[in-house]
Amino acid sequence: MKHFLRLLLLLTLSFTKPVAAQQQLYYPPLAGTAWATVSPQSLGWCPPAQDSLLAFLGRKHTKSFIVLKDGRIALEHYFGTFTQDSVWYWASAGKSLTAVLAGLAQQEGILSTEDSVSRFLGRGWTSAPAAKERLIRVRHQLTMTTGLDDTPPAPCDNESSVASCLRYRTDAGTRWAYHTGAYRLLQDEIATASNVTINQFTNQRLGNRIGMAGAWRNYVYYSRARDMARFGLLMLSRGSWNGTAILRDTAYFRRMTTPSQPLNRSYGYLWWLNGQPSYMLPQSQLTFSGPLVPTAPADLLAALGKNDQKIYVVPSLGLVVVRQGQSAEASKLAVSSFDTELWGYLMRLYCPPTTTAPARPRLPLQLYPNPATQHLTIHSAPTATGLWLRCADLLGREITRQPLPAAGLTLDVAAWPAGVYLVQALDSQGSATGTQRFIKQ
Repeated sequence: MKHFLRLLLLLTLSFTKPVAAQQQLYYPPLAGTAWATVSPQSLGWCPPAQDSLLAFLGRKHTKSFIVLKDGRIALEHYFGTFTQDSVWYWASAGKSLTAVLAGLAQQEGILSTEDSVSRFLGRGWTSAPAAKERLIRVRHQLTMTTGLDDTPPAPCDNESSVASCLRYRTDAGTRWAYHTGAYRLLQDEIATASNVTINQFTNQRLGNRIGMAGAWRNYVYYSRARDMARFGLLMLSRGSWNGTAILRDTAYFRRMTTPSQPLNRSYGYLWWLNGQPSYMLPQSQLTFSGPLVPTAPADLLAALGKNDQKIYVVPSLGLVVVRQGQSAEASKLAVSSFDTELWGYLMRLYCPPTTTAPARPRLPLQLYPNPATQHLTIHSAPTATGLWLRCADLLGREITRQPLPAAGLTLDVAAWPAGVYLVQALDSQGSATGTQRFIKQ
């Protein structure tokens, strides 16, 4: 575990640069197949680790896999008969695309997140009592809080969007439930508001402007892997493309990519969010502690589809990761164990530097309680003097640095986000003489 955490920290520090020094994003031409690349070697990736990653992806029934670093292709691989021109479905990863389309519609003033859904679909679009139906706003579809029953009895199912299957369960905004049937009608609302088909709206307002080619069919989007990567790059660029703001509504973008309601902290506007203190999953009302994908960076955003269709965006690392294919394991609607496994492989790509310098003597650090929720007490060796204490998260972001008295000290960690931290004792040269892992609950 210590070895993995050390590699994770080294990899992150290799990828992460101060905001002012980050490379300018590259954007591929709108037409054609030209797309700049960056060599994995220049990123410090180990060939054996890349081989292990690709072997893992092959075992998990992957068809295409792309990694962008600052917009440039660092890794692109197709499996079996799948090629760069092969088309595949996004499944529920298309929900995240719909969220951007809704933002564009609001930007044009033809739709608002506070509009009643009945404004576009008319009365009786559900079988709920009229007063309860009127409570449902567009934002409730974006946040999966319509209050409609996500497990209606047969012959209905979670994807059914006919009125007889959209049954009242509780008031809108009071229950989070992953309900595809209620979400799908959002596409109809955008089409009604814009007076064009959802495919026309997608192409005119977004696809043509970023070079993304694809099509909706029965509420599901289909495209090539590189089109998914273009969409991910748009998100990495916070709604802009090559200097042109596509989604100009920054307030909407912020709400889309941060917790949208208190029920499921790991869900924005149809986007999954990592790094939150808890999360919920489709087809469950349980709340789980910890981040959604514990092996991934905390700022990861994810468009997740059934059978492990994935678009991951990691702003702190300048990464976009795309995966298309069949289900890696048992079929899941969105989040699966594959997310955690895959990011374990990705975060081990970095080759740790070798050194011939003699090892420094290590001084033990004692931390207690560990895990902790309120306070953390830290002691070093009784004979150690002149030490400094440094605490950082796994992205290398420093939380605190202060003198470490020989008698030790106690930190107030109540306000720290839940997660894993590295606690280090530094000598007068700033070199670590002792490192321990600390878990904040």
